[in-house]
Amino acid sequence: MSDVDPEATQRVHELMPYTRLLGVEVVRFDADEVRARVAWAPERCTSNGLLHGGVLMGLADAMGGMVAFANLPADATGTTTVNSATNFLRGVSAGHLHGVGRALHKGRTTVVVDTELFDDAGRLVGRVTQTQLVLR
Repeated sequence: MSDVDPEATQRVHELMPYTRLLGVEVVRFDADEVRARVAWAPERCTSNGLLHGGVLMGLADAMGGMVAFANLPADATGTTTVNSATNFLRGVSAGHLHGVGRALHKGRTTVVVDTELFDDAGRLVGRVTQTQLVLR
Protein backbone atom coordinates (compact mmCIF):
# COMPACT_ATOMS: atom_id res chain seq x y z
CA MET A 1 0.00 0.00 0.00
CA SER A 2 1.08 3.53 -0.60
CA ASP A 3 1.27 6.42 1.85
CA VAL A 4 -1.45 7.38 4.27
CA ASP A 5 -3.84 10.20 3.30
CA PRO A 6 -3.95 12.40 6.43
CA GLU A 7 -7.03 14.38 5.30
CA ALA A 8 -9.06 11.24 4.56
CA THR A 9 -7.89 9.69 7.82
CA GLN A 10 -8.99 12.76 9.80
CA ARG A 11 -12.36 12.82 8.03
CA VAL A 12 -12.97 9.15 8.79
CA HIS A 13 -11.96 9.66 12.44
CA GLU A 14 -14.51 12.49 12.68
CA LEU A 15 -17.28 10.45 11.02
CA MET A 16 -16.47 7.23 12.95
CA PRO A 17 -14.62 8.04 16.20
CA TYR A 18 -13.98 4.32 16.85
CA THR A 19 -11.55 4.31 13.91
CA ARG A 20 -9.27 6.67 15.84
CA LEU A 21 -9.28 4.33 18.85
CA LEU A 22 -8.56 1.37 16.55
CA GLY A 23 -5.70 3.24 14.86
CA VAL A 24 -7.12 3.16 11.32
CA GLU A 25 -5.08 5.03 8.72
CA VAL A 26 -6.79 5.70 5.38
CA VAL A 27 -4.72 5.33 2.23
CA ARG A 28 -7.45 5.81 -0.40
CA PHE A 29 -11.12 6.80 -0.04
CA ASP A 30 -13.28 7.12 -3.13
CA ALA A 31 -16.34 5.49 -4.67
CA ASP A 32 -14.31 2.86 -6.54
CA GLU A 33 -12.07 1.66 -3.74
CA VAL A 34 -11.16 2.23 -0.11
CA ARG A 35 -7.74 1.26 1.22
CA ALA A 36 -6.83 1.48 4.89
CA ARG A 37 -4.54 -0.11 7.43
CA VAL A 38 -3.99 -0.72 11.13
CA ALA A 39 -0.55 -1.17 12.68
CA TRP A 40 0.20 -4.27 14.72
CA ALA A 41 0.57 -3.38 18.41
CA PRO A 42 0.67 -5.62 21.50
CA GLU A 43 -2.45 -4.01 22.97
CA ARG A 44 -4.39 -5.08 19.85
CA CYS A 45 -3.39 -8.74 20.21
CA THR A 46 -4.72 -12.00 21.53
CA SER A 47 -2.57 -14.99 22.52
CA ASN A 48 0.73 -15.60 20.76
CA GLY A 49 1.02 -11.97 19.65
CA LEU A 50 -1.60 -12.21 16.89
CA LEU A 51 -3.88 -9.29 16.08
CA HIS A 52 -7.26 -9.94 17.69
CA GLY A 53 -10.09 -10.90 15.33
CA GLY A 54 -11.95 -7.85 16.58
CA VAL A 55 -9.25 -5.65 15.07
CA LEU A 56 -9.69 -7.40 11.72
CA MET A 57 -13.46 -7.07 11.93
CA GLY A 58 -13.22 -3.49 13.20
CA LEU A 59 -11.14 -2.48 10.19
CA ALA A 60 -13.37 -4.38 7.76
CA ASP A 61 -16.59 -2.98 9.22
CA ALA A 62 -15.24 0.57 9.14
CA MET A 63 -14.13 0.08 5.55
CA GLY A 64 -17.55 -1.28 4.62
CA GLY A 65 -19.05 1.90 6.02
CA MET A 66 -16.54 4.01 4.11
CA VAL A 67 -17.29 2.26 0.80
CA ALA A 68 -21.04 2.55 1.39
CA PHE A 69 -20.74 6.22 2.40
CA ALA A 70 -18.78 6.97 -0.78
CA ASN A 71 -21.57 5.36 -2.83
CA LEU A 72 -24.69 6.71 -1.12
CA PRO A 73 -27.59 7.93 -3.25
CA ALA A 74 -28.09 11.71 -3.20
CA ASP A 75 -31.08 11.56 -0.81
CA ALA A 76 -29.36 9.32 1.78
CA THR A 77 -28.16 10.50 5.19
CA GLY A 78 -25.87 7.63 6.13
CA THR A 79 -25.40 3.90 6.35
CA THR A 80 -25.33 1.09 8.90
CA THR A 81 -24.14 -2.52 8.79
CA VAL A 82 -27.00 -5.05 8.72
CA ASN A 83 -25.09 -8.21 7.79
CA SER A 84 -21.47 -9.32 7.79
CA ALA A 85 -19.82 -12.62 6.83
CA THR A 86 -16.17 -13.14 7.75
CA ASN A 87 -13.51 -15.69 6.87
CA PHE A 88 -10.25 -15.50 8.85
CA LEU A 89 -7.43 -17.18 6.92
CA ARG A 90 -4.22 -16.42 8.86
CA GLY A 91 -2.88 -14.37 11.72
CA VAL A 92 -0.96 -11.09 11.69
CA SER A 93 1.94 -10.95 14.14
CA ALA A 94 3.85 -7.87 12.95
CA GLY A 95 3.70 -4.89 10.61
CA HIS A 96 0.31 -3.75 9.36
CA LEU A 97 -3.08 -5.19 8.58
CA HIS A 98 -4.08 -3.79 5.18
CA GLY A 99 -7.61 -3.63 3.80
CA VAL A 100 -9.01 -3.14 0.32
CA GLY A 101 -12.76 -2.56 0.06
CA ARG A 102 -14.94 -2.39 -3.05
CA ALA A 103 -18.67 -2.20 -3.66
CA LEU A 104 -20.24 -5.32 -5.16
CA HIS A 105 -23.69 -3.69 -5.34
CA LYS A 106 -24.68 -0.02 -5.15
CA GLY A 107 -28.44 0.14 -4.66
CA ARG A 108 -31.03 2.57 -3.35
CA THR A 109 -31.60 0.59 -0.15
CA THR A 110 -28.37 -1.37 0.32
CA VAL A 111 -24.71 -1.33 -0.61
CA VAL A 112 -22.87 -4.67 -0.55
CA VAL A 113 -19.15 -4.45 0.12
CA ASP A 114 -16.29 -6.94 -0.28
CA THR A 115 -13.22 -6.24 1.87
CA GLU A 116 -10.00 -8.20 1.57
CA LEU A 117 -7.47 -8.05 4.40
CA PHE A 118 -3.74 -8.60 3.82
CA ASP A 119 -0.50 -8.69 5.80
CA ASP A 120 2.64 -6.78 4.80
CA ALA A 121 3.74 -9.68 2.58
CA GLY A 122 0.52 -9.40 0.57
CA ARG A 123 -0.90 -12.68 1.92
CA LEU A 124 -4.67 -12.82 2.28
CA VAL A 125 -5.51 -12.69 6.00
CA GLY A 126 -9.29 -12.53 5.75
CA ARG A 127 -12.26 -11.65 3.63
CA VAL A 128 -15.43 -9.89 4.74
CA THR A 129 -18.62 -9.43 2.74
CA GLN A 130 -21.18 -7.15 4.29
CA THR A 131 -24.44 -5.45 3.55
CA GLN A 132 -24.83 -1.80 4.48
CA LEU A 133 -28.35 -0.38 4.82
CA VAL A 134 -28.83 3.06 3.25
CA LEU A 135 -30.37 5.46 5.79
CA ARG A 136 -32.73 8.32 5.00
